[in-house]
Amino acid sequence: MGDPKKQRKKYSKPSHPWQTERIEVEKVLMKEYGLKNKKEIWRVNSLLKKYSSQVKKLVVDKSKQSELERKNLLTKLKKLKLIEESAQLEDVLNMTPKDILDRRLQTIVFKKGLTRSINQARQAVIHRHIAVGNNKITNTGYLVSGDEEQKVVFAIKSPFANEDHPERVPKEEVPAPKKKKEEEEPKGKKAVEEKKKEAPKEEKKEKKDSKEKK
Repeated sequence: MGDPKKQRKKYSKPSHPWQTERIEVEKVLMKEYGLKNKKEIWRVNSLLKKYSSQVKKLVVDKSKQSELERKNLLTKLKKLKLIEESAQLEDVLNMTPKDILDRRLQTIVFKKGLTRSINQARQAVIHRHIAVGNNKITNTGYLVSGDEEQKVVFAIKSPFANEDHPERVPKEEVPAPKKKKEEEEPKGKKAVEEKKKEAPKEEKKEKKDSKEKK
């Protein structure tokens, strides 16, 4: 049968362990995206380095194989909504860790309003309450594609699938659209003009009434 495959690290540690700026940025990201530890940030950074090194090689190489690899890379990133549809190969170098963190399953679940907080979204994914289509996914770092984003729902057998569940986020009533100032201003002017027209009429009536009394 052979030896089992050795699991290798999917990330590389920072070159220096004590960098104040990097540590502060990592703290903010961990709190904002509900990450368990800094390894999840290092995985994202390693993925960005992988894409950037791949782009740098493809920009120089002009062979037929490189053209195929360019198309495959762009289609993959566009499918994951990491770059825009009109983006070119050089735009991949402008990607940030937040671009990838926004496409994680945990983040998508929270942004869709399925949970009350980003930490509750992590718990729901790990405890098999979330499904993408018909498949339950327990990996919080799973990158959701644009086609799969609409399929992110509660699993059928999950108690959260019941809308009456106490932990479900209630559907907020859509507020009535506010009128623009441009639309309100002319109406206000018309009301003032109408009042001015009505004022002399009222004065005439008052004069007639006073004369009749006399």
